Amino acid sequence: MKPDYRYVGKNTPRREARDIVTGRATFLDDYNLPRQLYTKMLKSPHPHANIVSIDISEAQKVDGVKAVLCLENLPEECKEWSLGFPYHKPIFDRRLRYVGDPVATVAAETPEIAEEALKLIKVEYEILKPYYTPMESSQPDAIQFYDHIPGNKVPYGIGLPGFPLGEHGVEFKHIDKGDVESAFEECDAVVEGTASYSASHAPLAPETPAVLAQWTEPGNLYIRASSQSPNLLRIQLSTKMPDVIVRSESFNVGGSYGNKNHITCMCMHASALALVTNRPVKFIYTKSEQLLAYETRLGSHMTLKVGIKDGLVHAMQGNWMIDTGSCNDIGQAQMGVGLGEMQLVCAKCKNWDFKADIYYTNKEPAGVVRGFGGQELKSALMPIISQCAAKLDLDPVEFYKNNFVKEGDPYTWRDGTNWVCKYADYRPAMTQAAQKFEWADKFKGWYKPTSVNGSKVRGVGVGLHGNCDVGEDCSEAYVRLEPYGYAVVHCTVAEAGQGQRNQAIKAAAEILNMPFEKVRITDADNLVNPHEFGLVGSRGTIVVSTAVGEAAKKVKQELLEKGAAFLHCPVEAVDTEDGFIYLKDKPEVRVPWMPIIGFGHTMTGVGKYEEQFAIPNFCMLFVEVEVDTDTGETTLINVTGGTDVGQMLDPATLELQFQGCIGSAALDTGLIDGHVLDTTQGRLMTANMIDYKWRLFNEFPEFNSVILESQYDISPFKAIGFGEISGAPGPSAVSMAISNAIGKDFIEYPATPAAILKALGKA
Repeated sequence: MKPDYRYVGKNTPRREARDIVTGRATFLDDYNLPRQLYTKMLKSPHPHANIVSIDISEAQKVDGVKAVLCLENLPEECKEWSLGFPYHKPIFDRRLRYVGDPVATVAAETPEIAEEALKLIKVEYEILKPYYTPMESSQPDAIQFYDHIPGNKVPYGIGLPGFPLGEHGVEFKHIDKGDVESAFEECDAVVEGTASYSASHAPLAPETPAVLAQWTEPGNLYIRASSQSPNLLRIQLSTKMPDVIVRSESFNVGGSYGNKNHITCMCMHASALALVTNRPVKFIYTKSEQLLAYETRLGSHMTLKVGIKDGLVHAMQGNWMIDTGSCNDIGQAQMGVGLGEMQLVCAKCKNWDFKADIYYTNKEPAGVVRGFGGQELKSALMPIISQCAAKLDLDPVEFYKNNFVKEGDPYTWRDGTNWVCKYADYRPAMTQAAQKFEWADKFKGWYKPTSVNGSKVRGVGVGLHGNCDVGEDCSEAYVRLEPYGYAVVHCTVAEAGQGQRNQAIKAAAEILNMPFEKVRITDADNLVNPHEFGLVGSRGTIVVSTAVGEAAKKVKQELLEKGAAFLHCPVEAVDTEDGFIYLKDKPEVRVPWMPIIGFGHTMTGVGKYEEQFAIPNFCMLFVEVEVDTDTGETTLINVTGGTDVGQMLDPATLELQFQGCIGSAALDTGLIDGHVLDTTQGRLMTANMIDYKWRLFNEFPEFNSVILESQYDISPFKAIGFGEISGAPGPSAVSMAISNAIGKDFIEYPATPAAILKALGKA
């Protein structure tokens, strides 16, 4: 039975909301330090080149310029700083590997002075042949991107705690189980195909990436950044900058969508300039720089052979080539998540031979974007599996119900460890979402339109997604009680739009049974808080609420024990409410916390969470599209989503996260969202919000949702995170809907009018 909580499951005002809408909230752009300098960067105009010579002398003479750095004059200590995992890319290098690669940086009294100085830097380049796909860069005669990395293939292994090789040191890049060849002979249908999902999607947080670097004393770096995960940023920098102690803090974060977790390249360049000038240095990307030079989504190219027997995926064999661009940040973990999620959607398959590798190309670096490997894999995978299901005329919804992971199903997760699914049975959510969408009426069969009106044909599709990273990485929190009747949550949680700081406050207020307004939370600063990995993989719902909840329970127990002693009664006889201790059988006997905690004292509880990957979350999206077969234009008509979150923490926030399935590198990557690369020059042609296609609010389709609350015993309030994956099923659902509308297979992202007309034989 669903408990009757005081705050959980009910909407509460977002603590930061009024400041944001009134302009009082502080973002990093608003925050300045005395003697602060500003940074601008000269970037490579070529996708692949060597620097033959560079002359910065004229730039150094500009009045107001305090430092110009490049490969030739980088301080010795900064030469050990390196980007990527494993570390492979120095912050300046003679080899340039994408349009936008750093060539030189300037620190000046104003951004305008720094911009003028950049124009005076003279560079001579040696142009090299570029490679824009893994299929090109992996050829034996391809130019080597990094001398110490053969074949342009990213080495396995990250070397970070939390990302081990797995059991017995086995690399998790190959799912190898059963007897694939024999299994294919047993199948009712077998399909082989290829698919790609590689338009370098940019989630484009409204606030551009920003950094303020300050050396507080030798070896001690204070980074203020627009990161959604300041402690994760600290971990990244600490491992890549030897002998540097990093303090990291975030203010309000104007959106991230996973893409502003690290910001390591900008941090290192600002830190180098701060080091040589002995002054704080701010570095903020413009919107064009965010579009052209910042991290985008991994590219995904797949060849797959899939077999189905008795309605279940029976055998899988294939190869997944991942495009990480010019530098690999954490692609190995993303690859592991993709391989893990592949097993969740084909959970009954016992015969596997599926390999994955990551390759460099001459494109902007790929980094973390919502979906984290799973969306990249699934968008290429599911259309090929659909072809096999279509061959057997299997209803997609029933096919997914039978094949998606359930309690007791085993799988290997990104840590290379074998896990068994607990609790989850998402079939009721699938059934109710299908009913809400009226799937039974709209789905007329594979490659059959739902309706035809002249040149306009409609089709429907469905996709699904699940991710076990909702339980990832250990976490800690403190809850401190003040004698004056309020509490403080110590937790390094930034606010990037998910409402996570509110949920941490809500967890403490619920357990301590006190006014929401009397619970505060510390700034997102790793110096004043215990370890909190960061807001990735929608982990905050389980992990943060568990750590904060445990801390609140422990300090509450201490409070009740001292309160019972004060009132000379058993601890079982007392409870706390609104900053008072009271007798349960005589509620009118109430004592404020002050005499129990004591003037000049506080009480603090410590909560911890231990990582586990046994609980996947779930999202299914149904879409209806209309294709104009004369123009190739595709319109999104209707979206219905289904999930089971165990327990809603804040219904309004959850609904908004669901609606967020469309934009920010999610469902719309199937229709309009993606960069356009000019392969004659290696330059992106989508440098602004007009050229980079983005859905406007008045183009938002009809949206419905089905949210179940099955009260899975997985966290203090039985809630499971959801927001990150809401859009991941979207691209494959769009692919299926277009295929059904036009009567033939269509796998191309985004579905431009030209691609549609080509599929129809009209272009």
